[in-house]
Amino acid sequence: MLWSIANIVTWTWTGYNMITLYAALQNIPADLYEAARIDGASGWTLTRFIKLPLLRPSLLLVLIFSIIGTMQIFAEPFVLRPLGYVPDNITPNVYLYLVASRDGNFSYAATLAILLAVFTFLLSAVFLRFTRRGGAL
Repeated sequence: MLWSIANIVTWTWTGYNMITLYAALQNIPADLYEAARIDGASGWTLTRFIKLPLLRPSLLLVLIFSIIGTMQIFAEPFVLRPLGYVPDNITPNVYLYLVASRDGNFSYAATLAILLAVFTFLLSAVFLRFTRRGGAL
């Protein structure tokens, strides 16, 4: 069931990520490609030394959104629960929902939600720290 959820989420957000990266590619000036081709750069060299470094901010944005989105998965496992064995704690948000609605423990669910938000923030901050090159993005 976990692979089914991963497949649904992947195909749900692939188009959004592709549009973001496509827009970033369209924003690269054609003069850079022309200058590199005049200097004898091949297709792989263009990708490695021009496209990827200039796409880095957009890639980081897409990856941060993916980290945050992963922590927010709720609808897919909740909809698939009646179809087969999906444990109550398959995602944090499903677990929070079940603790609040089924168990009626609202304060515990609220505490877990705050901890999830803090964890998501810390995970995003650590990701940005490790991907930062030199100074600012």
